[in-house]
Amino acid sequence: MARVFLCVLDSVGCGGAPDAARYSDEGANTLLHIAEACAAGGAEDGRSGALKVPNLDALGLGAAITLASGKVAPGFSVVSPIGRWGAAQEVSAGKDTQSGHWELAGVPVTRDWHYFPWTIPAFPAELMAELIVRTGIPGTLANCHASGTEVIDAFGLEHIATGKPIVYTSADSVVQVAAHEGHFGLGRLLETCRVAAELFHPLNVGRIIARPFVGDAPGDFTRTANRKDFAIAPPDGTICGRVVAAGGAVHAVGKIGDIFAMKSITDVSKGKDDMALFDHVLGWTDKAAPGDLVFANFIEFDSLWGHRRNVSGYARALEAFDARLPELTGRMRDGDSLIITADHGNDPTWTGTDHTRERVPVLATGPGMEPRELGIMPFAGVAELVAAHLALCR
Repeated sequence: MARVFLCVLDSVGCGGAPDAARYSDEGANTLLHIAEACAAGGAEDGRSGALKVPNLDALGLGAAITLASGKVAPGFSVVSPIGRWGAAQEVSAGKDTQSGHWELAGVPVTRDWHYFPWTIPAFPAELMAELIVRTGIPGTLANCHASGTEVIDAFGLEHIATGKPIVYTSADSVVQVAAHEGHFGLGRLLETCRVAAELFHPLNVGRIIARPFVGDAPGDFTRTANRKDFAIAPPDGTICGRVVAAGGAVHAVGKIGDIFAMKSITDVSKGKDDMALFDHVLGWTDKAAPGDLVFANFIEFDSLWGHRRNVSGYARALEAFDARLPELTGRMRDGDSLIITADHGNDPTWTGTDHTRERVPVLATGPGMEPRELGIMPFAGVAELVAAHLALCR
């Protein structure tokens, strides 16, 4: 009757990566620094006091932080977790979403992605010219590195007035295209991104991301849940493929289907925010069959709070997830395993707006599962935890 619920808390790192200095991230530690800021009264917007995540801590989150980084986070316990706990270390060269998820699924990224320079414009002129010709758009705006919400506020009105989509990138290997659902049209945006994928994927750009938004003015512009990623497909051998080959189903929640280009993904559930995604995971506790994998990504830790370097918001998000965790653990059936991990760090106390190279926590629990330390494993060790629980053969 085995089933696995794999929840990736996007960017919830715990420091200690031995190669962090290579990425200018030596000392970064998302969870530790949030806990320290909360304990010092530095995260009082919409919440107050020490970071309160007792359910995650009981599973071994505090112990995982200490294992990964050698540091004790204020208010966390490091003894007697009731779950299995450890930390994972990435071997892929990137510290991006796609590399992290593929490696968690068992296939480290061995080829470097293409990243765009920190120049304006950031994109090759010949490819942008071809994009304009092939899609019939009147031009593009931004053409730079940018935060998604900030670039929409900066260029949204001009976009509406001119019909030019907003095109930008980040520290990930991505081309992001933002356009207004009403004025530009969702279908037209998706077609623009499909053409962009044909142009940029040959450069080994990992994803083209459609970023639809609504609203009438800066401050009112809001990205919708109709985001779509046009991703390069992962190699064979992911845990998703192994589950499907064994006759199970992979139920993707959030952007998992996009990250894996729908390869070996059975179905997708999306929602307007992380709490809606949590509801979908709860729903799968009733619907998933033996042998199935429910694979969820909770994006808002990263997209709303890490990149914006908002410690209070990140703390609120952690506390909100933790408060709902008993709903999920309380619905686990005999034979179920819940695994909670992350794909990289995004320390909101760090400089810049980029992801941070960190180890990530690995927490596992389920009915009858004996607590024990898992130690420090490669990211791909998470896939092997899933495979072992579902008795999948290589």
